[in-house]
Amino acid sequence: MKGLLIVKVLFLAMFAAVLLAPFTFLKPVTSVPVITEEQIPPEVVVPQVEQARHNVHLPDFAAISDVKEKKRQFFDFLRPAIIKENNRLNDIRNQLLALKVKLAMGAELGSQGSELLVDVGNKYRIDRKLSLKAQVDELLLRVDLMPVSLVLVQAANESAWGTSRFARIGLNFFGLWCYRPSCGMVPNGRISGATHEVAAFTSIDQAVQRYIHNINTNAAYDVFRSIRAQLRLEKQPLRPEILATGLVPYSERGSDYVLELTNMIRHNQSYLEPAEAD
Repeated sequence: MKGLLIVKVLFLAMFAAVLLAPFTFLKPVTSVPVITEEQIPPEVVVPQVEQARHNVHLPDFAAISDVKEKKRQFFDFLRPAIIKENNRLNDIRNQLLALKVKLAMGAELGSQGSELLVDVGNKYRIDRKLSLKAQVDELLLRVDLMPVSLVLVQAANESAWGTSRFARIGLNFFGLWCYRPSCGMVPNGRISGATHEVAAFTSIDQAVQRYIHNINTNAAYDVFRSIRAQLRLEKQPLRPEILATGLVPYSERGSDYVLELTNMIRHNQSYLEPAEAD
């Protein structure tokens, strides 16, 4: 009996070993760690730096902490281009005045005079159906100078003394718009459905020329041109504070904008040119 019991025990042990053998060689399963949102590293967003649309070395006006020095550098930077454009316009104006004298004397304009009238008339959108005298008179209203100090303070006002995005990236110191796709810079706050952009220029000369041409041709500034013509008729200097009153349509602020410009002219007199070209 004792031997039979031992055999049964051995048999049961062997049977248990056979059953458990497949499981004794399994590797333990390790738990998979759960990653929480706090453990996920934040995505690094590299800000895109807007590239300048020009190759002009522009002073870093924002880095100039001395206010007087900033004003001096700003006005000195823009002044040459304004004077250059005024000189160019003055040359054309003198040629138009010569045509006016010829017509008053009943003389022919000649081929050179006729070509000048057509060329300038096209640029300033003069109605060719008008008489020659009327065309010249209309051109003399438009082809004229801008007081240097008025242009300077408007540039300072519109560009935050040269620190605005549009001034830095596109040399647009005057807030001028354009309407062709990719013609300039899209304003950050542009409303949905709007298509305008802020114009970009490749040189200061180009920016100043476009600004003055806008004042000299846009119907919104008819009053400005009428004031200037009246000053010419009275042989008065083109005083910037008087002409500024014709810039009410330039800003939504209207008369407050004009008041701001005239205050800027008065407060910055020491940085502006002492005398204006007539």
